[in-house]
Amino acid sequence: MRSSISRRQLLTFAGFPLLADVHRSFRDRLDPKEIVSRHNPGFYHRIDPRAPLSVGNGEFAFNADCTGLQSLPSLYEPFTPLCTQSQWGWHSYPKPDGAGELRMELFDTYGRKVPYATSAKGQEPLYQWLRENPHRLNLARIGLRLDAHRLREEDLSGIECRLDLWTGILESRFHLDGAPVMVRTCCHPELDALGITLESTLAAEGRLAICFEFPYGSHHINASDWDSEERHKTEVVHHSATLTDIHRTLDHDRYFVRVATEGAARPLSLGPHGVIFSGISNAVGLACHFTPDPPAASLPPCRRIHYESAEHWARFWSTGGAIDFASSTDSRAQELERRVVLSQYLTAIQCAGSMPPQETGLTCNSWYGKFHLEMHWWHAAQFAQWGRWHLLERSLNWYAAILPSARKRAHDQGYSGARWPKMTGPDGADSPSPIGPLLIWQQAHPILYAELIYRARPNRETLDRLAPLVFASADFMASYAAQQNDRYVLGPPLIPAQEVFSPRAGYNPTFELAYWRQGLGVAQLWLERMGLARKPLWDAVRGRLAPLPVRDGVYLAQESAPDTFTRANRDHPSMLAAYGMLNGEGVDRQVMLRTLERVMKEWIWTETWGWDFPMAAMTAARLNRPEMAIDALFKQSPRNTWLANGHNWQRASLPVYLPGNGGLLAAVAMMAAGWKDSPQSHAPGFPRSGWRVRHSGLGPLL
Repeated sequence: MRSSISRRQLLTFAGFPLLADVHRSFRDRLDPKEIVSRHNPGFYHRIDPRAPLSVGNGEFAFNADCTGLQSLPSLYEPFTPLCTQSQWGWHSYPKPDGAGELRMELFDTYGRKVPYATSAKGQEPLYQWLRENPHRLNLARIGLRLDAHRLREEDLSGIECRLDLWTGILESRFHLDGAPVMVRTCCHPELDALGITLESTLAAEGRLAICFEFPYGSHHINASDWDSEERHKTEVVHHSATLTDIHRTLDHDRYFVRVATEGAARPLSLGPHGVIFSGISNAVGLACHFTPDPPAASLPPCRRIHYESAEHWARFWSTGGAIDFASSTDSRAQELERRVVLSQYLTAIQCAGSMPPQETGLTCNSWYGKFHLEMHWWHAAQFAQWGRWHLLERSLNWYAAILPSARKRAHDQGYSGARWPKMTGPDGADSPSPIGPLLIWQQAHPILYAELIYRARPNRETLDRLAPLVFASADFMASYAAQQNDRYVLGPPLIPAQEVFSPRAGYNPTFELAYWRQGLGVAQLWLERMGLARKPLWDAVRGRLAPLPVRDGVYLAQESAPDTFTRANRDHPSMLAAYGMLNGEGVDRQVMLRTLERVMKEWIWTETWGWDFPMAAMTAARLNRPEMAIDALFKQSPRNTWLANGHNWQRASLPVYLPGNGGLLAAVAMMAAGWKDSPQSHAPGFPRSGWRVRHSGLGPLL
């Protein structure tokens, strides 16, 4: 159930500098409350089951329907399931009987046989079990019951539901059976705890109650199995007039829920896995705390949680970056500002925890609730650009915790340093897949994360703490590159960021070559900062790495893909990232410009992903094509759909895609604050015509 590292590492704003020098003139130039409040998401006289509203703190999130709770689960289930998830809440099914260790598939690598967990042949049950476990768990469903019955859509009228971004408080007003109901819900900024208030005469009559229901674990999108009552246990282990402790057991996993009530609410059993709290007054206050261990501390009352939430979010918005498009005349400006504001909130509650996030954050499950390390950059690198570098730093301790297993993976494959996994859970084990274990572009990420943190905190403590990640990553990268004649090459085998190619024949992808150059260069810089000698192998690989592959005047996805623009023009146009996400070492600007123009015209944009649009915008900005950058952000595609709650929708099985939100923030901050060698002008990545950009507290991209 618990992750392998301390669950409260670098979790609060307390203890971090507030970057006072950077933000000294913030309030003189912009009014963050006015900007944020323009975009409070809400629903009035309607229900949108694609767009639940969420409260959270980076470690824990609660996703609610229009009642402010999870009262209409069947309505939302086909669109975006209503889950309560945490960084520590994981579950595993029992391992298949007789299952041993997974047999590896061997890939020829310049005369060596290198093992990868890519084949299920003859070991399908174990292979699938390893993919599905551990999976993130839905901790509870918390919803209203009227006369002990679940609510139906037609029971509600007069709906007014709004999330106040400045306070983090979700308020919902509606009518049930002719009586007004008001629910307020928020999350404590440091505890995995909710504060819920319910006001209605129906509560005093004992008709309207708050119900907790607990499922068995599931690897599916809703993280819940409601049909296996016999496979888990729910016990009320303590009860007093105002306090109820619940113990949950699922196979070898367990967790606890403490519920403190105000307004004389009393708990009643509702089947084997439900507890219902029924009040005897018009106003009921309820605080509930989810923990992996028996709760030891007292639980703050509901009103205190509301106060702490408001304090936290006012501080969040007042001390980070901000951008204002209100005076712009371009018709897209207001929508871009909405996406930016909501993306800041969503990435703070979904992507800023003590471990990297899954693609759907803490909303629902994607890929069994596991996280994809190659996506971590698109989720979280933007925090540094927005003056909230500590939110990126929270997850770096997890990399340090799994460093031994990453070193073992590299060693077992005959490489130096540490090879980071692709799709993984708290333990850092690489999930088997025909694609994932062969991916390589996540290997340089920790080097760039460390550099972003160092730019914010340029001191010896930062160097000493993060250097092991930097040097282990660089050692692997240098040893992975194979010397062939007078140059170093990447692959085969490999899977590039554009995951449509065969691994046994693919080599020298444009983006990965550029990332190797930049990553090894930054690693050498860290050696110099620490007074250490440069590593000759790092310099040799970097200096003699294969050039970025070009054909017909444009960059290819990889050297082995001459048909990039005829048969492989789908999935990520990752060659653009070499001069967008990255600073373009080894890039010819004119070749990249021609590449960008062809991608914008010829790529199959319906078969891309949410971060491809900001990636293209970043490349356009570096190439001094600001109009094209805006066009890329608003490119028409189902994968560039932005819902009323600010989430980036991709498809029915991926209704939430936070790399799109984080990518948007990275692109907009870069377009506003600049990048390495950007023009010394205000907002260099935005068009001069139609855009008046006011910003503060933003930092340039590397």
